[in-house]
Amino acid sequence: MAKTATINMRVSPEIKSSAESIFASLGMTLTEAINVFLHKSVMEGGLPFDVRQLRYNAETEAAMREARDIMSGKTEADTFDSAAAMFAAFDE
Repeated sequence: MAKTATINMRVSPEIKSSAESIFASLGMTLTEAINVFLHKSVMEGGLPFDVRQLRYNAETEAAMREARDIMSGKTEADTFDSAAAMFAAFDE
């Protein structure tokens, strides 16, 4: 049997539970998923994904919120009978 090292860490109970559910649906335990993450980090020589905070201007953020609201059904999308009517609405 291979020797192992123990890592103790603290996370919120909600995050742990959510992560366990996600990984269980993939057929792995939280420990196995963390091991995959660590192995991939070693292979990549760092984090195996980009870590950055995307920043958008206020107009773009408002448009993204509106798009999410339309997709979720919270807001009804505008409809137009023609392209001319759509472009006319932009001028209002």
